[in-house]
Formats: sequence, structure tokens, C-alpha cells
Amino acid sequence: MSIEAEMRERLQALQPTRLEVVNQSHLHAGHAGDDGSGESHWHVALATPRFEGVGRVQRHRMVHAALGDVVGRIHALSLDLSA
Repeated sequence: MSIEAEMRERLQALQPTRLEVVNQSHLHAGHAGDDGSGESHWHVALATPRFEGVGRVQRHRMVHAALGDVVGRIHALSLDLSA
């Protein structure tokens, strides 16, 4: 299973109303952290009612918890999170 598919599947646990998973690895080709896999740099935009009343740091923790070991297998993850 691709990293993108794994991320999409695992983030369903947060019951998103909007979910975008964007592979940005091509923008970092040849830079530090580029492992040549084409799946090293990611951007996730996620909206869910579960973020209502939850601070920024806790939202990030919730996403990292949902992604589990995927986070350790990539180099970079940027997040745009909203309720």
C-alpha cells in the first residue's frame, strides 16, 4: 500500500469533512531528507468537527496519533487543520 493510501485510510478515524493528502516529494528532489522513494514529503489539509474547541498542538497530536508509524517513515509533514 502506498504512503498516500495509508494516510488516507488512517485519517478516516478523525471523521474528516475535508481531507486532502498531497505528495510534495517532487518539490524536494535532491534535498536533505529525499530518500528517492518519491514519498518523503507530504501536506495534509484536514477539517473535522472533532477539532472543535481543540488547540493547535492537540490537533497535531491527534493527527500524529491517527497516522501512527507512518510519521516515522516519512521525512516531512505539513498540516493545515480546522474544525
